[in-house]
Amino acid sequence: MSSLFDTVTFGDLTLNNRIVMAPLTRNRSPKAIPNDLNVVYYEQRATAGLIVSEGTAVTQQGQGYADVPGLYLPEALEGWKKVTDAVHSRGGKIVAQLWHVGRVSHVSLQPGGAAPVAPSAITAKSKTYILNEDGSGGFAETSAPRALELSELPGIAADFARAARAAVDAGFDGVEIHGANGYLLDQFLKDGANKRTDGYGGSIENRLRLTLEVVDAVAAAIGAGRTGIRLSPTTPANDVSDSNPQALFNALVAELATRNLAFIHVIEGATGGARDHQYDGSRFDYAAFKAAYVNAGGKGAWMLNNGYSAETAAEAVESGKADLISFGKPFIANPDLVRRIKDGAAWNDINPQTLYGGGAEGYTDYPTLEAAE
Repeated sequence: MSSLFDTVTFGDLTLNNRIVMAPLTRNRSPKAIPNDLNVVYYEQRATAGLIVSEGTAVTQQGQGYADVPGLYLPEALEGWKKVTDAVHSRGGKIVAQLWHVGRVSHVSLQPGGAAPVAPSAITAKSKTYILNEDGSGGFAETSAPRALELSELPGIAADFARAARAAVDAGFDGVEIHGANGYLLDQFLKDGANKRTDGYGGSIENRLRLTLEVVDAVAAAIGAGRTGIRLSPTTPANDVSDSNPQALFNALVAELATRNLAFIHVIEGATGGARDHQYDGSRFDYAAFKAAYVNAGGKGAWMLNNGYSAETAAEAVESGKADLISFGKPFIANPDLVRRIKDGAAWNDINPQTLYGGGAEGYTDYPTLEAAE
């Protein structure tokens, strides 16, 4: 029987425990460049078995929010190198989440003020975070996107591969491809956002194509053993939906099983909301979803996320339901979350007013048990 505190090896990664810090957008990297405050933030949380970085744009076109980091500027890579060095100095492991937001963006964030890109020219009923003229940040409606041309799609996969190589050069232990939460790859996967009539739309096989091309390009660039992917079969985040998510995602993980990735990171239900959320009222069978992966030969770690407590996380790992459990907001307020879980200590409450943007307050000033002692 495995426990949350057992070491585990999957792919090319060996972790000190099975507690993962999930990717968390915090909007504290002006001009897409990680800074010294980001270094402190990640170093404080290095006792996690694995840190998945906040979503990090593969190109400026992939940028959807102000003050989030990227992997396409030399200065950003220098900033990330300081982060990865700090995490490693404390014995931690960290992977970069590779992000292209697709239509969940704003013209003010795009190169030359261009329209965001998407599988189809359908505006997301969602909001993004931009800078106002006075320099303050705030939320705004997403801009109308344009549909990507067929000729542009090989370049998307190449952008992910280039960013993966840059991440490894910056000291990351690997990458997580962001295929969830209504961003570009999820938009191509789900028929609520993908209305294409070419080889990347229509059938499930066609809608899987871009995601699999990205996975193959990244794995070829840095190795499958350092590559993972995040999926959210039923989240409504950023206005996505699908008419048959079980068939879609079972088919996807069966394909991923053949690619020997390090891990599959699954958001159960609605991101940050109900774990039993469904698009059409029918139950998504997460056990059948995992079985589709295992039965196709998948051997990567199965990581689950969304609203786990210390108790339910332990139960999931001990029962074999999951190999890893990722925690999001609990890691914001509890840099020493691993110790708190191990000791059965209380968790700090989060300050929702300081989640996005700002400075050290609500970012690097949450108290640890060690400081209290």
